Amino acid sequence: MADLSELSFNAAAVGKWVPGEDFPVERDRIVAYAEATNDPIAAHRTGEIAPPVFAIVPMFQSLVVTTMEVVPYQLIPRVVHGEQHFRFHRPIRAGDVLSARSRVIGYTGKEKGTPGVVHAEVRDADGELVNEQWVTFFFRGFDAGESVGDSAPDHTFDESLRDSAPVATVTQHVDDDQTFRYSPAAGDPMPIHLDEEAAKAAGLPGIIAHGLCTMAFTSWAALTELGASDTGRLRELAVRFAKPVLPGQDITSTFWRRRTADGASIYQYETVAAGDVVIKDGWARISD
Repeated sequence: MADLSELSFNAAAVGKWVPGEDFPVERDRIVAYAEATNDPIAAHRTGEIAPPVFAIVPMFQSLVVTTMEVVPYQLIPRVVHGEQHFRFHRPIRAGDVLSARSRVIGYTGKEKGTPGVVHAEVRDADGELVNEQWVTFFFRGFDAGESVGDSAPDHTFDESLRDSAPVATVTQHVDDDQTFRYSPAAGDPMPIHLDEEAAKAAGLPGIIAHGLCTMAFTSWAALTELGASDTGRLRELAVRFAKPVLPGQDITSTFWRRRTADGASIYQYETVAAGDVVIKDGWARISD
């Protein structure tokens, strides 16, 4: 086992762009992702337009390479996905050929662990920006001892919203086999989502749902309830992962309208399962 006191982050690599490989978007891959997240939106189910959280798929592998420019490989077993923030310039469509580049923009050493943020840009074959992403990883039990660079955009929940009535509440069921369907559709083979013993060895109660799968559920809840199932209206989506969701659980997302500006409404939300908050600081910006 690595001696954590001998490890350090590579601050010199913060801000360094790392290019990814071209990713052809196939209709069947979109359909598989929609089916793996129980998405009911017709354009997603036919593979015409990708579900919003599918945006992670073209740049998932590059995340690892980018992170390793800054983070010692010995810390990978300690990583959890803390937050995810998407900014959509247009939906992904079947036939797109996308390329991603990403960079670590900063990290903050803390006693209980170090959050680090990767910023990514995904562009089409013409070089047009399709989406931007901020991925916050948390390295448990490792204090980097310094703060370097920038943080992800803020999407903290406005607690005063609880004084007003929610605009939508949606309950969804996570299937018993959800992780086994989501893993190949997303290209995420992490053992804690597929192997009971591996999950328990990591201190979990058993197999847990992928955080991004849970986020995908909340994305189609927001679109169907607040965006007329029009993917092109979703301009931004962000969450903080608070606790894991287990296969077989129901999740309930509650949405409040925060404000309306620049032709779009900003909604904040949280998601609970079995009485526990599993997604905090949910944020959706939807064009009116």
